[in-house]
Parts: sequence; structure tokens; C-alpha cells
Amino acid sequence: MDKPVRFVRIYFSETDRGPRGTLKEYLFEHLRRTHQVHGVTVFRGIAGFGQSGESHASDLLRLSADLPLVLEFFDAPERVEAALQDIRPLIKPGHMVSWDAFCNC
Repeated sequence: MDKPVRFVRIYFSETDRGPRGTLKEYLFEHLRRTHQVHGVTVFRGIAGFGQSGESHASDLLRLSADLPLVLEFFDAPERVEAALQDIRPLIKPGHMVSWDAFCNC
């Protein structure tokens, strides 16, 4: 039976900072421990650019790169909304999208 869920995708970079450590680490642990959302996945991009047009890419000539990350999660709409109340202030404007979906949970 399909269950309504809210899906969230957050765009940021490896060097973005959270309240304690990297933003990736903070979001991952906060969503897992505090809100116990259904699941979280973090994708590391090999290239990307944002509104500024500045390119971030991984190549052999660079020793380090500020690569793009995408964090996705979903759960019941009310659980997602509670999580978003906590993390929304940490996300730059225009870097988070969400939509309603269905899960075969």
C-alpha cells in the first residue's frame, strides 16, 4: 500500500560548516538521531556549479576540491516538517527543494 511522504533534497558543498563540524556530518547525524527519519543518503558530485557560476570539479590537477554534495531524505510529512524547522536556518536560500511523493512502505 502506498503511503504519502515528503521528499527533501539539499544542495551544499564539502566545506560548508554546521554547528559542530561539517554541514554534512551535522545534517546526517541530526536527521538520524534527533528526528529518526526513514532514511538519509548523501551523494558526492564530481562536478557542479551554483548561482554564482563558479565551477567545482574533481580532477587530477587539484589536490583538494570543494565538491558539491546532495543530501536526500524522506518520511511522513509531519516528521519532515519537524526536521525542516531545525535545519532550515542552516541551508542557504535556493539550496533546498521538497515535494510530496508516495512510498511503498
